[in-house]
Amino acid sequence: MESNDIIRWYPMRVTYHRELKIKEQLDLLGIENFMPMHYDLADSSEGPRKTLVPAIHNLIFVHASQEVLTHLKMHRKEFEPMRYMMKTSANGMSEILHVPDRQMEDFIKVASAQDASIIFLDVRDSANLGRRVRITAGRFKGVEGVIKRIRKNKYFLIQIDGVAAVAITYIPSDCLEPI
Repeated sequence: MESNDIIRWYPMRVTYHRELKIKEQLDLLGIENFMPMHYDLADSSEGPRKTLVPAIHNLIFVHASQEVLTHLKMHRKEFEPMRYMMKTSANGMSEILHVPDRQMEDFIKVASAQDASIIFLDVRDSANLGRRVRITAGRFKGVEGVIKRIRKNKYFLIQIDGVAAVAITYIPSDCLEPI
């Protein structure tokens, strides 16, 4: 039986596009969180302009204990829209999904880059993954992921199973080593 007071990264679904409000409240409480963001062209009265928006709607990662998250969800109205993501364990039981620290660190490092070489994928697009590799040079040095061919192009992919995936469109092969 796992303890509910261990601090972990929990991917949380947020209903009705209220993820920015949840992030703001978590920030006010000093609870570490991460929401992948990207620039999108939006129309304004002055014409099109770049706006920073959530890259994956209705998703936020929270670094806290299950005990703290459950307390917030049950006792603070502003956190009611948060929902745990579940997975089926080896014994067939449902359990709350959490992300290992190293995997989350790699995901954050790549997802925070906010440039044209970074794309976010639907988790269904990231099935049938290729070989595991590590980046050996450049700004993503040390990040581990897999090589995957998507739409006839090779991508370096960091995936959080059943939650999200972020891909780098090009990494030179001499900067990759098999794991």
